Amino acid sequence: MADGNAPQVLFVTSNRIGDCVISSGVIREIARQVAGAEITVACGRPPAPFFRSAPGVVKVIPLDKKKLSGHWLDLWRQARATRWEMVVDIRGSGLAWLLNARRRIVYSRKLETGLRKVQMVSAMMGADRDLDPEIFLDDRARSEAAAVIDPQLAGGAGSGPILALAPIAHQPGKSWPADRWGALVERLKVEPRFDGWRFMAVGGPGDRPPATPALEAAGPRGIDFVGKGDILASAAAIDRADLFVGNDSGLMHVSAALGRPTLGLFGPTEWWLYGPWGPRTATVASNETRGQFAPIEDLTVQHVFEAVIRLHDAHIRR
Repeated sequence: MADGNAPQVLFVTSNRIGDCVISSGVIREIARQVAGAEITVACGRPPAPFFRSAPGVVKVIPLDKKKLSGHWLDLWRQARATRWEMVVDIRGSGLAWLLNARRRIVYSRKLETGLRKVQMVSAMMGADRDLDPEIFLDDRARSEAAAVIDPQLAGGAGSGPILALAPIAHQPGKSWPADRWGALVERLKVEPRFDGWRFMAVGGPGDRPPATPALEAAGPRGIDFVGKGDILASAAAIDRADLFVGNDSGLMHVSAALGRPTLGLFGPTEWWLYGPWGPRTATVASNETRGQFAPIEDLTVQHVFEAVIRLHDAHIRR
C-alpha cells in the first residue's frame, strides 16, 4: 500500500522481456539508495507481470507503443504530478528531464564500452558490484505453473527431472530451425544421462509452430507449456526445470536469473555480450570466434547435443 510520505521513484525499463530481466537488479539497488522508496515501474506490457510482486513496487504502468512516440506522452501525463525522489530510465529517453525529480539516472550510449549489459546497468546506477538479475516469483505464478505441469506429469509424463526448451526468439536470425529441436530431443531421449527425463517446451501464444517438433519428439515424456500463461507463469514453469536450453531470447535470461543451469544458442548476435548471466550458464554459437558471426542454421544438432551434455555434467552429475 502506498505511503503518502514515502519517497517516490520512477523506474522506466524496457518493452522487451530479456532487457527487463537483465536490468531487474536495479529494483533492489533503488531500495539501497533510497530508503523506504515506493517504486513505480513503467515497461512494456509483456514483461509487466515481472514487477507485480517485486519488493518496493507499488505500481506498474504498461507502455503500449504508439505512433509518434505517443506512449511517452501517456507516461508523462501519468507521472508529471508526482515529485520524484529519483527517476531511473534504462531506455535513455528524454522523459526524466521533463519530470519534477530530485535525481535523474538516464542510460547513455557512453556506457557501451564492451561491458556486458548487466555491468553497464550496474555502472549506470553507480553500484559497487554487479547487479545480478532477479525474478520475483509469487504464489500466483507458481500455482498457474503447477496447474499446467502437474496434470501432465500425472497423465503420463512421469516425475523425472525436467529439461526446459525454449525453441523461440522473436528477432530474425535468432531462432534455431524447429526441426533441429525435434532432432535434439530424439538424441537426448536415448542418451543414458537423460534416462527418465521430461522435456518441457516453454513459450508464448505465438510460439506453437517452432515448439511442435520438440513436443512431438518427446511424445509421452513431453510437457507442453507453450502459451499457457503470462511471462511470470512461464518463469515459474522454468523454475521447476533442472536444465534449460533455449535460443537467445527473454526466456533464456529468465532461466539464468532463476539460477537454472542454462544453455543459450546464438547465431549472428554477440554471445559474449548478451549471453546468459551467471555461474551456471553457457553458450553455444554458430561461430564461436569472438567478433565473428555465422547464420544460426550453421549450428548443428551434434554441436548443441555436446553442449547440453557438458552442461549436464557440470551441474547435474556433480
